[in-house]
Amino acid sequence: MSRIAIPTRDAAPEASRATLDAVHRQLGVVPNLFRLLAISPAALASYTGLSEPLKKVLDVKTRERIALAVAEVNGCDYCLSAHSYLALNLAKIGPEEIALNRRGGSSDPHADAAVRFAATVARERGHVSDADLAAVRLAGFGDAQIIEIVALVAENVFTNFLNEVAATDIDFPAVRAAA
Repeated sequence: MSRIAIPTRDAAPEASRATLDAVHRQLGVVPNLFRLLAISPAALASYTGLSEPLKKVLDVKTRERIALAVAEVNGCDYCLSAHSYLALNLAKIGPEEIALNRRGGSSDPHADAAVRFAATVARERGHVSDADLAAVRLAGFGDAQIIEIVALVAENVFTNFLNEVAATDIDFPAVRAAA
């Protein structure tokens, strides 16, 4: 059971309802994460303010692969469940690739560099080496894309931490982090 009560759409602050409605139009449901964020209109706006622009610069497969790697690093079952579902159903990533992504890699060489870098950023809390930067650059990622990967890691760390603090009830097929 969640440690922070998750409101219904109608019980959420008025300032959050338009965003919740937009999420419902996009996904057909409003996941618990968004209703949890809705408790604070500022937090919800901050989250969407970061995530929406990143959808325009990083493709869905890259975003989901990175989200899976970061959720595994942080041991967030809610996010692993949500992003496993989204990876399979939205990004059309297969189960074998999802397993690789959770381990911080990918079968696609270009994606592998991004996922490895993102996992290192998360695991090392930003303290990456020159070799880490060189590897992601060698794979064809420019400085703007490196910054976008770091932004995506930060977005996912935020939701990982929030879901762990709240012990958010999982409303996707449950996936558990490796022990």
